[in-house]
Amino acid sequence: MTTKPSARMRATPRQDRSRFSVEAILEAATRILERHGEAGFNTNAVAAKAGVSIGALYRYFPDKRSILLTLAEREKARVDSEVAMALRNPPPGLSRDRAAIRAFLGAFEGRGRARRAAVKVLLHDSEPGTLTSGFAPLALPATSTGAPLSEIQAFVLSRAVHGAMRAAVMENAPFLGSQAFEDELVRLGRAYLGYSTQVPPSSEPGRLASQTDAS
Repeated sequence: MTTKPSARMRATPRQDRSRFSVEAILEAATRILERHGEAGFNTNAVAAKAGVSIGALYRYFPDKRSILLTLAEREKARVDSEVAMALRNPPPGLSRDRAAIRAFLGAFEGRGRARRAAVKVLLHDSEPGTLTSGFAPLALPATSTGAPLSEIQAFVLSRAVHGAMRAAVMENAPFLGSQAFEDELVRLGRAYLGYSTQVPPSSEPGRLASQTDAS
């Protein structure tokens, strides 16, 4: 991941007390962003909320942007891990494509204001390809004819689905956590690959349902 030099953490905490301070700073930053947004986010407010001196904060973070970037990198790692787990071992009754999409969308439930602020700085500071790295390959491994996805097909599919999800997160779309949005994302991927979309994706298990996925 390519970032501006000034945006990196100054040092990696190695002692328990240092790690505790860094965690307190990041948690305080998240709470401030969630309650006040970026307008109320600054290093003095974060230090006060975390119960550390401003000097202790600057020991690890040169500026507020470095705090945001650290939060963003952690969020991306967490989301990538949850999507990868869903792809490897989808929950009972769920197809891999739906499981991966649900894992991504579910990872942004709660603390959405803070997570959007973190993702925004990641979008600005990262190489474009790193943003979709955790979501490729997208669940369905082949077209409806059984042919494996080409490099171009995998690129188009992953960027189309991931782009729609990312836009919904960044725009705080009112339907972000809805079953209907999940269904449309599943339909998008399957239609591109040539699978039948005559049976609505909503006939598969919903977010709270338990029936078996026949796909």
